[in-house]
Amino acid sequence: MRGATPGWPDAGTRLFAVLGHPISHSLSPVMHNAALRELGLNAVYLAFDVRPEEAPAAIRGLAAVGCAGANVTVPLKEIAARCVARLDDTARLAGAVNTIRFEPEGSVGYSTDGEGFLRGLREAFGVTPTGLRIFVLGCGGAGRTVALECARSGAAAVTLCDAETARAERLLGELRALAPTVEADVVPTAHAVEAARRTRLVVQATPVGLHEHDPSPLPPEAFAPDALAYDLIYHRPVTPFMRAAETAGARASNGLGMLWHQGARALEIWTGRAAPIHVMRAALERAVYG
Repeated sequence: MRGATPGWPDAGTRLFAVLGHPISHSLSPVMHNAALRELGLNAVYLAFDVRPEEAPAAIRGLAAVGCAGANVTVPLKEIAARCVARLDDTARLAGAVNTIRFEPEGSVGYSTDGEGFLRGLREAFGVTPTGLRIFVLGCGGAGRTVALECARSGAAAVTLCDAETARAERLLGELRALAPTVEADVVPTAHAVEAARRTRLVVQATPVGLHEHDPSPLPPEAFAPDALAYDLIYHRPVTPFMRAAETAGARASNGLGMLWHQGARALEIWTGRAAPIHVMRAALERAVYG
């Protein structure tokens, strides 16, 4: 059953949602509503702008009205991990939640970002983190998950950088506990350029680039000519970070593949059905590339 069905939405329509602040840039509704139509489900996926201080009440409210599932994006992922009744192993490792399944006995938090990143990285560059020296700029919810996945996947080294040094230092301790054989360190933002240039994979996990006139968080000098630059921001074909990397001769990708794969996994968690991945990808590409 494809396309809109007469009578939808109605009293039986299931609600799925994404929470974040800001949220107007999110392409999750585009991707998930296309998938829900393809699956023939009487359901709708909506976006809600929720400030961090409002997140606990918003998550409780979704549970109260019978929401079937939700995604959580910046800057709410770590907050959400404290708001659910139980954490899946993926969320426990990440210390953050990007997917919530609402069950009668309580909400369950998951993190599909790690799986989405690994699949997106292979799709973009044909590589895995194994053996790579990696620089992660931004140690919030998604950046934290990426750094931990890279360490767990056998990266040779993971260098962390965040405007909040204490947050990066906390993550450093977790990396060393998780993968003691992986070389790991923290550099201040003042030394980000030279630290990034010494690595093969540079991951941009800050919100810089969400707004139209944002500058690149790193200049071209931060990229070696053979570097791989992966921006978790996905709603533009070429982000400022990507443009800076390509100026230096590096290969660059936005985070559309990561969004696609983490979203497909979230849909499977909510519905127990295989995600229509090609429909989801086509919807995203139309939205970004036209």
